[in-house]
Amino acid sequence: MAERPYIVGNWKMNGTRAMLSEARAIDRAAQRYMKVEVALAPPFTLIHAVHREAEQIGVGAQDCHAEPDGAHTGDVSATMAADSGAKFVVLGHSERRGDHGESDALIAAKVSAALEAGLRIILCCGESEATRDAGEAEQFVLDQLRAGLPKLDDAADRVTVAYEPIWAIGTGRTAEADDIAAMHRAIHDLLVETYGEEQASGVRILYGGSVKPDNAREILSLPHVGGALVGGASLSAESFLGIVVAASEADEG
Repeated sequence: MAERPYIVGNWKMNGTRAMLSEARAIDRAAQRYMKVEVALAPPFTLIHAVHREAEQIGVGAQDCHAEPDGAHTGDVSATMAADSGAKFVVLGHSERRGDHGESDALIAAKVSAALEAGLRIILCCGESEATRDAGEAEQFVLDQLRAGLPKLDDAADRVTVAYEPIWAIGTGRTAEADDIAAMHRAIHDLLVETYGEEQASGVRILYGGSVKPDNAREILSLPHVGGALVGGASLSAESFLGIVVAASEADEG
């Protein structure tokens, strides 16, 4: 595993300038938990402002276009995101796949664009409840990753994977510990197959799906769980920092 757990808040389509006080509180508190790497992915409209506030935490984008520029009204390129202060980008989130019909091929193109712009990537994967009930969850997730993982010699520095079972996102439901551990083990094995043992050991695999302060420590203590991608609980500094504390305690344990 990489040295520090990685806790990333995904604000999704939430946040105006009034939310900067929450980002500021998260950043200042994160300075007390240096054993944990903390980051926020606010909406595009706040990336620059959060970047200016941040002294400790990382700041990233929630998506980018596959092209560097051009006639794509309403879209934001990876270069633009980087120019605004983003250091990473979340790609392939199930809400993008579902709401916008994003294919594995499109996500792979976005991955290439983000890396070309100098951004780190968080590549998301996850299955629906129907896919899990059919016993096809592991194959489905690994196929998503095979399509999107870039071929790199420095993957440990540039790639993070986030496993988020779709049926657990924003529902209050969390996958069972054994299921999380099994999926993360399968993902780790694929990373070894793709990058080799040395590089794979540095690629953190985050869990996402109704992660909260009261369940975070158990989840983060599981093998091959290198952090969390947090949705709703990241909108409040109090709840998000509860997860950061849990990550710090899990790392010590």
